[in-house]
Amino acid sequence: MAEPALISAIQMNSTADVAANLATAGRLLAEARAAGAVLAALPENFAIMGARDTDKLAHAEPYGRGPIQDWLAATAQRLGLWIVAGTVPVAVDGDPGRVWAASLVFDDSGQQHARYDKIHLFDVDVPSATGERYRESRTIAHGDPSGFAVVDTPAGRLGLSVCYDLRFPELYRQLAGMGAEILCVPAAFTARTGEAHWEILLRARAIENQCYVLAPGETGSHAGGRQTWGHSMIVGPWGERLACREAGEGLATAAVDLAALQALRASFPNLSQRRIGV
Repeated sequence: MAEPALISAIQMNSTADVAANLATAGRLLAEARAAGAVLAALPENFAIMGARDTDKLAHAEPYGRGPIQDWLAATAQRLGLWIVAGTVPVAVDGDPGRVWAASLVFDDSGQQHARYDKIHLFDVDVPSATGERYRESRTIAHGDPSGFAVVDTPAGRLGLSVCYDLRFPELYRQLAGMGAEILCVPAAFTARTGEAHWEILLRARAIENQCYVLAPGETGSHAGGRQTWGHSMIVGPWGERLACREAGEGLATAAVDLAALQALRASFPNLSQRRIGV
């Protein structure tokens, strides 16, 4: 069994300026590598959070190439770091009014190893005095409901998801069934929903699937007035909070101990004791 490996959740306050966001992401990824992380995850919308949902359409890239993807590959290679790119706006063929919210994984040589397109889209009226209303499906295409993605990394077997997916436990059960040891949840949770549910849901997904959870988030005020919750977090498979960056740009870093994970699963075998949906 491999020695424990460090992973980092990168917290950002992304803006409408792609170049500035990439510069911030590069600085924080370098900090994660300097701290000893072998894998770091960026939040949802790390490259652009515009004043309007349509702003990201101008930065849509064909899958496999483009300024954002090229930057990610070059940065992963330069730092010698595995990177989970929270979401990248990938162009939808034949539909210029929508993008895929694609979570991409790059290895430490800059090669891309996995892609997951966000399945569950945030079409919600948030209960609040401010009347927050979100309709992601107007500018984002739903990912394939069977498009699960799990990839082997130096820290462990990683299952991919994005933000609103966190409220759908069946997705994470599928990832656990595919051998996931770490669940990645890049997010831009609203301040209102984050305060109420973010940590509770992260810890629940960790406990019920006996996985580490790597959850990088957006934080603070953004163009257009959106407020995000931050509290980027790494949770252990017993549901314990291992690291948290509550507010401001920065990172949360913690160790993934696969030997301890397997020992927990052996002594407390709830995954193998399932009777429903097996």
